[in-house]
Amino acid sequence: LAPLMLISYSLSNFLIISMILSAMIGAIGGLNQTSLRKLLAYSSINHLGWMISSMFMNNLFWLLYFLLYTFFSFALIFIFNTFKVSHMNQLFSLFMNSKTMKFILFLNLLSLGGLPPFLGFFPKWMVIQMLITNNQLLLLFILMMSTLITLYFYLRLSYSAFMLNYFESNWNNNSFFINFNMKIMLLCSFLSSMGLILFCSIF
Repeated sequence: LAPLMLISYSLSNFLIISMILSAMIGAIGGLNQTSLRKLLAYSSINHLGWMISSMFMNNLFWLLYFLLYTFFSFALIFIFNTFKVSHMNQLFSLFMNSKTMKFILFLNLLSLGGLPPFLGFFPKWMVIQMLITNNQLLLLFILMMSTLITLYFYLRLSYSAFMLNYFESNWNNNSFFINFNMKIMLLCSFLSSMGLILFCSIF
C-alpha cells in the first residue's frame, strides 16, 4: 500500500509500461495454472495493471480499487481456506452436497473477474470511462483483452466446481449454513454479487 501511495505522486510513462506488462503477465501467466494460490497471485498482478491505470484519475480512486479488490480476494481466500482447497482438482468433489455453495463460488469468481453486473465491475467501469475520456483507446483495449483472459480461467474454475462432479447428491445439507463461517461467506458473496445493483439503485 505504501509503495503505491508514493507512486501515485509521481506518474510517468514508465508506469504505463508497467501497467501493460502487469495486465498481460497476470492474464497469460494464469492460463495453465492448476494451483489456486498461483492463480490468485496472477490475478493480483492483472488487477495491479488496472490499479495503476486508476492512479491517472485521482489519488483516492486507486485506493477505492485496492479496498474493493481486497474484499473480493478475501471472500475467495476465506472459502478456499475454510475447505482446505489449494488445487483445481480438489474442486471436483468440493461442496458435493450443496449446489448453493457452488453457486456462491461461481458468483465470487465472476465478481473478482469484473464481469457486470457484479460489484467487481464497478472499479473497472470507472477506469474504462476515464480511459475513454482521455482517448487512450489502445491502453483500454489491452486492459480489456487481459480481463477477458482472466475471466476464462475463472470460468474454468467454475466449470470444475459445477460440471465435473458425477457423484453429487440430490439432497441439501441445511446444517451447512449454521456455521458462523458460512454466514460470513454468504454475506461477502451477497455484497460481491449485488453490491453494484444496490449502489446504482441508491444513487
